[in-house]
Amino acid sequence: MLELAGVFKTFRRGGRSVTALAGVDLRVERGEFVCLLGPSGCGKSTALNLAAGILDADGGTVSVEGRPVVGPSPERAMLFQSPLLFPWLTIRQNVLFGPRAQRRGGTKAEHAAEADAILATVGLSGFEEAYPQELSGGMRHRAAFARVMINRPAVVLMDEPFGALDSLTRSKMHAFLLELRDAHQMTIVFVTHDIEEAVLLGDRVCIFGGSPSRIVHEYVVPLERPRHALDVETEQFLAAKRSVRALLALDEQERAAAW
Repeated sequence: MLELAGVFKTFRRGGRSVTALAGVDLRVERGEFVCLLGPSGCGKSTALNLAAGILDADGGTVSVEGRPVVGPSPERAMLFQSPLLFPWLTIRQNVLFGPRAQRRGGTKAEHAAEADAILATVGLSGFEEAYPQELSGGMRHRAAFARVMINRPAVVLMDEPFGALDSLTRSKMHAFLLELRDAHQMTIVFVTHDIEEAVLLGDRVCIFGGSPSRIVHEYVVPLERPRHALDVETEQFLAAKRSVRALLALDEQERAAAW
């Protein structure tokens, strides 16, 4: 579904060059949930922005279903830490913005019915005429998810979308995302620096490290689906967390030895 092959990215500022990514290889299958894990500044978001078409690679290839990525596209939905909603539009109008901007075929009534059905899917029935500022943080994230779902993206790219939420709301959003992923078999690439979040959500965890950064370890999460937020208390889950933490520690040791 999504592939980064031998991808390099260098940023140049004031006559100085910094290589952010060096030879990143990542293949995401249809319906797979892949978490990109690592400390801040290790290139996770850069890789995600390359997949979204927000940035261009300096080397290597980025493709979706075998087609080169050239700029942003509705087939690659992007969700950020802060939900990007237009404050002057109602929730229904926010969801309808994509189809209308794309001039998708169909009547206004058909589009509105589709929007309402998706809002029901994300638990926002009854809030169609509300404005973003009238919703809680978790509800705004759900509305942002509805806005990308109506575009029927091939891949959903998420850049630490729950990082600014309190722990209770974050746990609720984890439960929501797990249910949504299972119901729709969505292909998701999710950036995080939280080990527990990566293990709970992902089918596979790709650990970024090295200098310059690349994917240094991959871990297949040995937990069956469907999963639930309370799974974090099980011994199997805790063992998986320990395994991922050990891989992160191994990367730190390798970098220290290289210096």
